[in-house]
Amino acid sequence: MRILVIEDDRKIASFLTNGFRQNGFAVDHAADGLDGLALARQGHYGLAVVDVMLPKLDGLSLVGTLRAENIKLPVIMLSAKASVDDRIRGLESGGDDYVTKPFSFSELLARVQSLLRRSQQTEAPAELRGAGITLNLLTREVVRAGRRVDLQAREFGLLELFLRNPGRVLTKTFLLERLWDYSFDPQTNVVDVLVCRLRAKLDRDFESKAIHTIRGAGYVLKVD
Repeated sequence: MRILVIEDDRKIASFLTNGFRQNGFAVDHAADGLDGLALARQGHYGLAVVDVMLPKLDGLSLVGTLRAENIKLPVIMLSAKASVDDRIRGLESGGDDYVTKPFSFSELLARVQSLLRRSQQTEAPAELRGAGITLNLLTREVVRAGRRVDLQAREFGLLELFLRNPGRVLTKTFLLERLWDYSFDPQTNVVDVLVCRLRAKLDRDFESKAIHTIRGAGYVLKVD
């Protein structure tokens, strides 16, 4: 899952991006409203965290523009303004939640996970299935042929990508862009290492392999 952080304060932006990455999310960051709007329009994100006071285009106008363009990206607004009127304006602009500064990252993370669950529940199936594997997006449980498979956050994200693209060869670049941020070197072997870890957990005690390597191309989840 990729999150978009639109925040001009460098310390807060670093705090957010590092926290999300440590919890298995890929993160892109924009430091002003116009750059944030351009990224949000690309449609690659599961959720955006948007500061209200932004240079070039404020957060309320940014979110209002997204909603006017029928872009349903879930948005959590961040602001130092804590009055009821400010909260109402944030929600009326199209924000889905409103968090006041200062805040704890654990609280923000809980709100992010809650909003993601709600959006997935209303706009997408709760479970993904393929190759005898079931992945529950709400409980984050994975089962293969009746056996539970415990996955770390990024392993779960990788399996989700495979199950959303059954039978499709996913390139290393595709996986890298969706599970990490764009600062990673395309020549890195982090994708291979993660696929290897996921395979080890999925294929344990099974003769058939779920994920296959396509030499020179990438990886594929083969389904019958």
